[in-house]
Amino acid sequence: MADENTAAASMASSQFNSNWEEVIPEFEGMGLKESLLSGIFTHGFSKPSPIQQRGIRPIVLGRDMIAQAQSGTGKTATFTIGVLERLDESLKATQVLILAPTRELALQSEKVVRDIGGSMDLSCHVCIGGTSSQEDMRILQSGVQVVVGTPGRVLDMINRGALRTEAIKSFVLDEADEMLSQGFTEQIYTIFQSVPAEVQVLLLSATMPDDVLQITDKFMRDPVKILVRKDELTLDGIQQFFVPMDDESWKLDVLLDLYKNLIVSKAVIFCNTKRKVEWLSEQLQGLEFAVSCVHSEMDQQARNDIMNEFRRGATRVLIGTDLIARGIDVQQVSLVINYDLPKEKETYLHRIGRSGRFGRKGIALNFVVGPRDEGNLAEISQFYKTEIKPMPEDIASYT
Repeated sequence: MADENTAAASMASSQFNSNWEEVIPEFEGMGLKESLLSGIFTHGFSKPSPIQQRGIRPIVLGRDMIAQAQSGTGKTATFTIGVLERLDESLKATQVLILAPTRELALQSEKVVRDIGGSMDLSCHVCIGGTSSQEDMRILQSGVQVVVGTPGRVLDMINRGALRTEAIKSFVLDEADEMLSQGFTEQIYTIFQSVPAEVQVLLLSATMPDDVLQITDKFMRDPVKILVRKDELTLDGIQQFFVPMDDESWKLDVLLDLYKNLIVSKAVIFCNTKRKVEWLSEQLQGLEFAVSCVHSEMDQQARNDIMNEFRRGATRVLIGTDLIARGIDVQQVSLVINYDLPKEKETYLHRIGRSGRFGRKGIALNFVVGPRDEGNLAEISQFYKTEIKPMPEDIASYT
């Protein structure tokens, strides 16, 4: 029986190998319409990233796709360019539905759609909690071609009849691993049942565990698979270190020592709980450090304001929970500190991916307290086949 289980697991794993090898090295060679090309170049892209070189074309061809690529390599632009090429600009009905796990990520994806589609005759709206349902209904009923949102609000708009789904041709799940493994699964299935049977389904994430991939058999048709192995996932531009300590109470003193020695443009500090985020923020602000914090219990406008301040540089240090671990694109972040190690191994990659965006260099520092954290860090290192070294005394020279 054990041999049969091993064979079955091996067979299941083998089906998730990449099956699409075509590479198109230039945007001009992808057969894209001129208005879309104009938006791409205006957005600041000159040459497609590796995931864009491989992932845009199958979307344009109408294929279902599962795409896994490192954080900061342009996944959002990949699906945005693909679905906008397929969009019928003359049809004023919802043709693209993009779902994201957090409000922040939905807002960011909407911005990318608007930027890249800036030269097209395009309407786009974001549907997220913490905003006016009545305003969402009014805008959706006027006819919106691309809808970006979180599952709860999108499902509410469908149930109210404000979001009509009969013309949807592309259904995108961003950060698909979280969407299909957390509490969204039932909502996503319900939404999926409302869209046309022939809809194109696109799943994208930096991590794609086998158990999540197996779920996709239920609603994808012969998908193109563009996947990378675990040992290729860790970002080459990020140097990873750990700081050992004997007691939790040492963490704040270690952090203050780092403040004295490091000069960074922007830093993100991750804690595992809202209470720890607020406590650490209060401690640092009490010492007159310019820091801000964000967590899921803040109202949406406050979260937006804090993220915008951080992007502008009004504050250089952002403290948060895993709410900000996925897809929050702030280009100047050069240091990530895991004040608490993440509870899930997959989350580690998303956290450290906040630095080193688009090939820039970055540093990840992990605070490790006692044998339990040491064991967790060893599991993370083994999982990603990566080396996490003790922090050197001359850490300032790495920034």
